[in-house]
Amino acid sequence: MPRLYVLILSGGAGTRLWPLSRRERPKQFLDLLGDRTLLQDTVDRVSETVPAERIFVVAPPEHRALIHEQLPELRSDHLVVEPYPRGNAAAVGLAMAALAAFDPEAVVAVLPSDHVVEKRAEFRKVLIAATAAAERGHLVTLGITPTAPDTGFGYIEAGDKLDIEGPMEVRSVKRFVEKPKRDQAERMLAAGGHYWNAGMFVWRVEEVLRV
Repeated sequence: MPRLYVLILSGGAGTRLWPLSRRERPKQFLDLLGDRTLLQDTVDRVSETVPAERIFVVAPPEHRALIHEQLPELRSDHLVVEPYPRGNAAAVGLAMAALAAFDPEAVVAVLPSDHVVEKRAEFRKVLIAATAAAERGHLVTLGITPTAPDTGFGYIEAGDKLDIEGPMEVRSVKRFVEKPKRDQAERMLAAGGHYWNAGMFVWRVEEVLRV
């Protein structure tokens, strides 16, 4: 995947998993599941597919030192520092502008820094299929097959299958459902074709900057 870059979102106020997670050290900087932190594990996971020179991180200025401490291999010009926090959309927009200067034709996977992905081989297939779709001009969002009618997640309702060659099926998005009530979540699970919104995206830089 010669055009695939990775942008890792490393913000957060440290309010989840308190008191382990604090503002000065949110959960992505903690080694909750082993010797590596969630941030380091995210980089390890994507490094199996994307070389280090195409991995970027966006973060607030107060985490600059922590990121360089935990990711000494990250080039200094590959850390995009937000001037002030304005949410993920603003952080992604800033980082896309920076990435466009490196490679205006890049395809970028936007990934959170605090997710746990156990099936790495399957995740690589997902990235390959998503990259193929993004190269065709699609804005791709990744979904997770739900295991329960959880009301804490947003949902994606899948539409028709797209004609994209790859190791996994790619479908259009029919609609997004933001944190449904229990009865609605149960109906969606029973109907099938609904996925938890992973908050992971793949797209071409020029396409998303055009939106």
